[in-house]
Amino acid sequence: MINIKINRKKIQSLDLWLIAAVCGLAVFGIICIGSALRVNQGEDPSGYYSQMMFFVMGLVIMFAIAFIDLDYFSKSDKVIYLANLALLLAVIFFGKSSNNAVRWIKIGPITIQPSEFAKVIMIFCMANFIDKKKDSINNINVILRLCIAEAIPVLMVFVQPALSASIVIMVIFCIQMFVSELDYRFIFKVLIIVVPVVVFVVWDCTRENPILINHILKDYMITRVRDLVIQDPGSDTYYQTMKSISAISSGQLKGKGLYQGTLNQLSYLPEPQNDFIFSVIGEEFGFVGCVGVLALMFFIIIRCIMAAMDTDSMRERLIAVGVAGMLAFQTFVNVGVATGIMPNTGMSLPFVSSGGSSLWTNMAAIGLVLNIKLRNSRTLFEGEYL
Repeated sequence: MINIKINRKKIQSLDLWLIAAVCGLAVFGIICIGSALRVNQGEDPSGYYSQMMFFVMGLVIMFAIAFIDLDYFSKSDKVIYLANLALLLAVIFFGKSSNNAVRWIKIGPITIQPSEFAKVIMIFCMANFIDKKKDSINNINVILRLCIAEAIPVLMVFVQPALSASIVIMVIFCIQMFVSELDYRFIFKVLIIVVPVVVFVVWDCTRENPILINHILKDYMITRVRDLVIQDPGSDTYYQTMKSISAISSGQLKGKGLYQGTLNQLSYLPEPQNDFIFSVIGEEFGFVGCVGVLALMFFIIIRCIMAAMDTDSMRERLIAVGVAGMLAFQTFVNVGVATGIMPNTGMSLPFVSSGGSSLWTNMAAIGLVLNIKLRNSRTLFEGEYL
């Protein structure tokens, strides 16, 4: 039986600043999605209204997770982990195809993307797995078992293919392992291997006839990396990047105003409601709007890091830094793609881009952070601080 404890003291101890920042970003995102979908021109507004519904449902998920008993679910971490694998397996056999990828499954009237949910599930499960082995975390056998447990869902996400989601899950794991008091000798050895591999991958992608990478990555993935490095204006992917940069730069300081973005309103931006939502913000709200969005994201990430610093529990610390790392990395990649410093990839801007699965995942992650802050809060009357 799920134990949810709610009382006045807990409600008063909620991190209202964090909640306000998340809600502010989500509401602003809905406004920008309306412009991206051109609802002002009479286009189909279903995606616009759906995002409103997703936000309301996301609030329910966030507050429900904020008040659950984490200890209860931690006892079932293996069951949750296996359920995650089952969900990813269901995508492979029963998934819905779109844009040459099978990432979605339909449950009744709702279509969900399990690879998004896998992010927050793996944050929770790996935090528990690492916490149980914290006293032997520098044992090579323990590290290998943790890596295998992480690699299974990563590979299942990668074959969909959902390269960006699989990279996010790996980045989260790396951050959690770094915070788990892993010996720096292991970190140094990993860097010695990873850095040359990354350099080789980028170099191999730029070759006309790749040596190895074409046997691992899809052709379009290789093309995106190559186009970024070579910056060929004749390629489709870099053409999209050029339009995105033009949209952001044309907004100048204060932007052209809501629904006044020329490139956006004339459909020059690809997936403006999702992958290139930052371009819409730059064109219509200018430098001020872009800085405002990034400032709110930075504030949310800092609150997550503060939650990690305020707890003595390894499990809670790993969850909080995992959430912070997920939000920071996704924001960096999304903005990086829109500004031309990262290869074109489908990664949403947290709380802002359209999509129910993405929004619910991020709000569930914030629910975990709120839960951790509640567990470690002390009232002023008890001689401590909130």
